[in-house]
Amino acid sequence: MKVSRTLAVVGSLVFILSIILTYNWMTNRRPFSAIAKKHINTKIQTKKAHPLPKKHILSKAKKLKKSVKHPKLKKRSKPVAHQPKLKPKKQNRVPAIPLLDIFKAKNQPRRGQTIFFHETTNFQKDEKVRLIQLTAREACAIESAALHNPRLTVFVLFAGATHRKSSNDSLVKALSKYKNIRLRHLNVWSYAAGTPIEKWLKNGKLFKSKFLFPHVSDLLRYVTLYKYGGLYLDLDVVVQRSLEKMPPNFTGAESNKNLACGVMKMSSTGLGHKIATLCLLDLQANYDANKWGSNGPGVITRVAKSLCNTDSIQAMINNPKRCKGFKVYDAKAFYSIPWLQWKDFFQPIRLNVTMKRISNSSVVHFWNKFSRGWKLKTKDICVYTKLAKTHCPKSFAAAGTFF
Repeated sequence: MKVSRTLAVVGSLVFILSIILTYNWMTNRRPFSAIAKKHINTKIQTKKAHPLPKKHILSKAKKLKKSVKHPKLKKRSKPVAHQPKLKPKKQNRVPAIPLLDIFKAKNQPRRGQTIFFHETTNFQKDEKVRLIQLTAREACAIESAALHNPRLTVFVLFAGATHRKSSNDSLVKALSKYKNIRLRHLNVWSYAAGTPIEKWLKNGKLFKSKFLFPHVSDLLRYVTLYKYGGLYLDLDVVVQRSLEKMPPNFTGAESNKNLACGVMKMSSTGLGHKIATLCLLDLQANYDANKWGSNGPGVITRVAKSLCNTDSIQAMINNPKRCKGFKVYDAKAFYSIPWLQWKDFFQPIRLNVTMKRISNSSVVHFWNKFSRGWKLKTKDICVYTKLAKTHCPKSFAAAGTFF
């Protein structure tokens, strides 16, 4: 009986102890579950807080793919509702005729029997399609040369223009009435090929010029005289009489200090060709991109001083034999009115005095560098309009109100 009671007490204690242990085990498990749950929640929140979650990136990529046209697709996107669809403006194209290239044209310059003009306005390093833009005064210079020299061919070489209008160009129509006028295009690089200045031209120094158009003109006049010989004239002149019987090699003095290069003639062989060669060599040796006159009148002045073995312009004029057959005319021949007095050509009050001063000039130079801004009306009474009516009547009539 005692043993049974003892076993009962021990069993009760074991039972109570098992209850206590079970309770403690259950109590200690709750903190671990809570910590684990908190850790999982924190990880999820951190993932949601990422600025570019994977799901978001994929959705953005799909939208972007829809908005960008695939290069192979030709579907047009629909116009936005609030933006009206604009029709492209029609460009008014001017009917134009290409100018013949100087080398490709059938009629070539006759050596020593040609008058040359150069037009370099709008010249660029890279050739583009451009229409010729002759002014009334330039047309007058060309016409006066053709009018008084019917046995010579007048070539007008354009370095900046490639085409001319096929209609509605009254000045070109006026010039086309003369059978001895040719309008041609030239490419500066191919034109200078085979001359002493070809290599120099390729180095790009010419395009550093502050006076590009005048300096291109300076270059081309000496290249032309080297290639063909003949007579070169500036586009700001009026020819008053025939130049056909003038010496084969000549230029004119502008003053007692300098020769000018607005009117020059050189033979295609012999002395003339030698002088043209010396001019090209001098131009590249003394080229100055910052000075307007250094590469034009400066060239012929330096070459003549060397050829004539004197620095005196007056000595060149007075003693032709000194220059070995190269004639140097005094200022009255082509430059009777010096550049400081250029306004005398346009002022009515100076009409009679100026007409008397230029009466013996074969060619009259109008100093376009200074006079081009003068707004002259065709009805104005002055030296220029008086000369134009006589020596370039067709261009004068085609000019309209202003000249």
